[in-house]
Amino acid sequence: MKKLILKSALYVFLVLISLELLVRVFHLGKDTPTRILDEYKVEKWMPNQNGFSVTGNRRQNFSEYHINNSGYNSYREFTPTKDNIEVALVGDSFIEGFHQNYYNSIGKKVEKSIPEIEVYEYGYAGYDFADQLHLINAYKEQFEAIDHIILGIKFSNDLTRGEYKVVTGRLALESPMNRLLKKSKLLVYCKSIGILDPPQRLFYRLMNILKPTSKKQDASEEEILRIKKEKENKYLANFNNLANTYGYDKNRFTLLLDSRITSNLFISYLEENDYNYIDFSEYFEESDHSTTLIYDRHWNNHGRDLIAKAISKYLKEKELIKK
Repeated sequence: MKKLILKSALYVFLVLISLELLVRVFHLGKDTPTRILDEYKVEKWMPNQNGFSVTGNRRQNFSEYHINNSGYNSYREFTPTKDNIEVALVGDSFIEGFHQNYYNSIGKKVEKSIPEIEVYEYGYAGYDFADQLHLINAYKEQFEAIDHIILGIKFSNDLTRGEYKVVTGRLALESPMNRLLKKSKLLVYCKSIGILDPPQRLFYRLMNILKPTSKKQDASEEEILRIKKEKENKYLANFNNLANTYGYDKNRFTLLLDSRITSNLFISYLEENDYNYIDFSEYFEESDHSTTLIYDRHWNNHGRDLIAKAISKYLKEKELIKK
């Protein structure tokens, strides 16, 4: 019996080692860059990292990333000057672009359309409007040298707070234990394709069983509309508070949004108060091809082409690329 247990343990160990080697050889597990919180309380990636972002159990998406000296995924360094023409794209994972090779990013596509400008992409997964304005304020000297700044915004989840605070949840992923676990590409791969989800769900169910529960009543249509209106008003108030706190520059700042999923209240407010915005919804609606990836809602290469087209057209029409 003792020999059987020892042999079984040895076989399991050898199988795990073999699987680890297979995952590494075929690069099935993604390389996750290290997060940091800098001296200005700005959360970003640790500078000068390279790796590959992998999604899906059959490498449905495989792209290379490069974290520059500023801590953002980009093929170029951010060195704005008064002599050159620069445009900054600030936003979340859609701007970050880990689903696309860093040398074929939205910024690169815009530069191909307008060769006389440089595009700096300050994208970081999870950034909301508070993160974006805090970043611009923290690096005020750098951003003041940039001619125009475009901020990606999604009304439903980028305006949930009216002031900036460090989000500790994301930084917790850099705990010593998590860093140790990430060294196993097999474990990273299993988590990314959902193998570890069932035991996690079972754990959460067991925890919920121990918690007292109260019966939920179905809300009426009037109640749903009331809650929706309250939420929209709260998000609009958060937008105003952040804009006033950080001194939103209407001449140099432009919002990038999809009007199909943006509150009419917010759109009307922007127009009534002279906030510039780029609405890319028309480009997506007129497209005969899919604009997002198969397995999530991030833009695919075609979608990014359309975003770059919308941005380029806006810059040309507004003559913002002229000194």
